[in-house]
Amino acid sequence: RNNAVVSRRVLLENEQELRKTEALAHISEGAVVTGVIKNLTDYGAFVDLGGIDGLLHVSDLSYGNVTHPSAVVQVGDQVTVKVLKFDLEKERISLGLKQMYPDPWSNIDAHYPMQSRVIGRVVSVTDYGAFVELEPGVEGLIHISEMTWSRRMKHPSKVVKVGDQVEAVVLEVKPKDRRISLGIKQLEADPWTTVAERYSVGSVVEGRVRKLSDFGAFIEIEEGVDGLVHISDMSWTTRIKHPSEMVKKGQIVQAVILNIDAPNRRLSLGVKQLQPDAWETFFRTHQIGDIVRGHVCRSSAFGAFVELLPGFEGLCHKSEIPTEGRKRANAGEIEEPLLPIGQELDFKVIKLNEPQKRIGLSLRAMADDEERLRLEDYQRQAAIATSTMGDVIRHHGTQDDQN
Repeated sequence: RNNAVVSRRVLLENEQELRKTEALAHISEGAVVTGVIKNLTDYGAFVDLGGIDGLLHVSDLSYGNVTHPSAVVQVGDQVTVKVLKFDLEKERISLGLKQMYPDPWSNIDAHYPMQSRVIGRVVSVTDYGAFVELEPGVEGLIHISEMTWSRRMKHPSKVVKVGDQVEAVVLEVKPKDRRISLGIKQLEADPWTTVAERYSVGSVVEGRVRKLSDFGAFIEIEEGVDGLVHISDMSWTTRIKHPSEMVKKGQIVQAVILNIDAPNRRLSLGVKQLQPDAWETFFRTHQIGDIVRGHVCRSSAFGAFVELLPGFEGLCHKSEIPTEGRKRANAGEIEEPLLPIGQELDFKVIKLNEPQKRIGLSLRAMADDEERLRLEDYQRQAAIATSTMGDVIRHHGTQDDQN
C-alpha cells in the first residue's frame, strides 16, 4: 500500500537507554556529578543526572534546618552534588548537596570557644528554650533557665521571638552531639556574686511573694534573688499550718535577713523578727509566783490551755485545777480535767521554761493563796480580838484595885 509506520518513541527510548548507560558508567559512591532539579516533594528533590534520576533528600540539602526543599532549590536549577549511595540493581541513587561543603561542626570548638560571645538569629521557640542559628548548619539552644537570673519567667517567648537577633554567651559545646548551649543571662553579672556585699544579716528588705509551699514562702527581693521565709519564722505566737494563712502570692512584704549563703544561692528571711519576741518579753517581765489573767482557749486530756495574749498560751495542768473548779460531764457526774472554754480567770505562774517556750499555770495555787490569806486574816482578826479582850480585862482589874 506504499504506507510506512514509524516510531519516534522507540528512538527516544533507545536514546534514553544510551544516556542512562553512559550516566551509570560515571556514577559511583563518592563521585561528584551535575544534574538538573526535575521536581520537588516534601521529602526532597529529584535530580536528572542524564538518563537516570537521583534523590536529594531534604536532610542532605543543607547543614541548616530545612523544612522544605523549595527553601534551597527550585525546579530547573542546575546543581553539583555528591553521590552518597548507589544501588546498581535497583538503580537507586542518593545524592547530597551539603556534602559539597565542609561540615561546620568539624572544627566547632575553635569557632565557638567557651564563654565567648556570639550573635545569631532566633529560628524557633519552644516551651523549654529558643534555638539560635549562629551560621548555616550551626544552631545553639538557649534554655529557659539561661534566659534570666529571675525564676519568674514562664515561657521563652516573653524574652525572645522568632527572627530576633540576639547576643549570647557560649556555655558548652558538644561536637559529637552537634549541640551548643547558650545563655543570655550571663551577659549580666550574677546578682548572687555580690549579694553578701549588698545585704547584711539583720537588715530589713522588701519584696514580692513569688511562690508558696507547705514549708514557707519564697520572696523575690530583687531580680534573680529569692529568699525563703520558713513557716516557723512567720509568727512568734500563732500556730500556722500553711503560709497562705499569713501571706498571699504577689503580695509585697517586708522581712528581716536571717542568714546569707551566697555559694548555695540561699537567703533565709523572717517576718516575725520585725516585731519583738513576745516569748522573750514575757520571760523577761514575769517570774514564778506572778498572777496573770487569761481565758481558756482549748482543752485536752491533761489540762487546759490558757491564752494570755493573742496567740500566746500557757498550760494549766489538770493537777493544778481544783476539783470543784472542773467542768462536770452530764452523765454519771464524771469529773473531767477541763475548764469551760472562753472562761476568763486569774492564774498563778508556777513554771517558766524559756528554751522550750512553756509556761505552767495553776488555779490550785490561786485557791491555796486565797485560803492562806483567809487563814492569815482570821488569825490576825483573832489576835486583835484577843489583844482587845486582854486590855478590857486589865482595865477592869485596875478599877477593882482602886476601889
